[in-house]
Amino acid sequence: MTDMNLSELGALLLERVGAPEEGMSLEGEEALDTPFLEFGYDSLALLQATSVINRTYGIVLDDDAVMEAETPRMLLALIATAPRAGAIR
Repeated sequence: MTDMNLSELGALLLERVGAPEEGMSLEGEEALDTPFLEFGYDSLALLQATSVINRTYGIVLDDDAVMEAETPRMLLALIATAPRAGAIR
C-alpha cells in the first residue's frame, strides 16, 4: 500500500465511525490542519479507525502517538512513517 491520503482517511472514518459534524468535510488543504474534534471525531473514533488501518493494511500505530495526532495531517504523517507488519486482508 502506498501512503494513505486525506480522501482515504476520510472514507475510512465515514465507513467505520460515521460522518463528520454537519458542514464539515475531510477534503481539501484546509481540512488537513483542522482538529479532529472539530469534525466530531474523538479519541475513541480515532482508535477505531487506526485499528482498522492496522488490521487491513498492516500499519502498526502506537495508541499514544495516535492520541497526540490532533489533526488529519498529523495522523497521516504518523501513518506514513509507521512500521508495516504485513496486511492480513
